[in-house]
Amino acid sequence: MKAEITSFDIADYLETDEDIQAFLLEAIHEGGSEHLIHCLAIAARAKGMTDVAKQAGVTRASLYKSLNNNANPKLETVIKLLGVFNCRLTIEPINANINMTSGV
Repeated sequence: MKAEITSFDIADYLETDEDIQAFLLEAIHEGGSEHLIHCLAIAARAKGMTDVAKQAGVTRASLYKSLNNNANPKLETVIKLLGVFNCRLTIEPINANINMTSGV
């Protein structure tokens, strides 16, 4: 008897906004920009590409193009997509000893 192998899609398990937020947080901490874009695509599939495109203010075709495997979306697009998932991009110092009160 042959074993049946079913495909696994993490998008099927991202059921709540909190699931998606935790998934994206892990993505940004564990991988580079390509990994984050890949994970944004998964999150968009989980939430529904049409709804995500509408909330981000882009066309569905543009969303697919921005999130395909070889995409290099603009930072503005990434920020809009993160906003759809109630997330934002923040910058924090790597070295905790940096004086944040000094001018640039």
